[in-house]
Amino acid sequence: METPVNLIPFALGELFAEVNHTGYITLADRYGLLAAIFDETLTEEDKRSIDRLLRSVCRGRIKLVNELSMVR
Repeated sequence: METPVNLIPFALGELFAEVNHTGYITLADRYGLLAAIFDETLTEEDKRSIDRLLRSVCRGRIKLVNELSMVR
């Protein structure tokens, strides 16, 4: 039996805005993206946004940090 994934509304949009603003993605952000990938109701726009974010990481524009969260 599969447990459905229920994302918080607008969570992905907030995540993308925060990552683009700070230039890094935290461990908690990565777990959030992992959960989002398993959400079968993701829109095509959300899927493209995740792809853009992952490409930015691969190209070095977004840094990975091993902190659970970053407090400013």
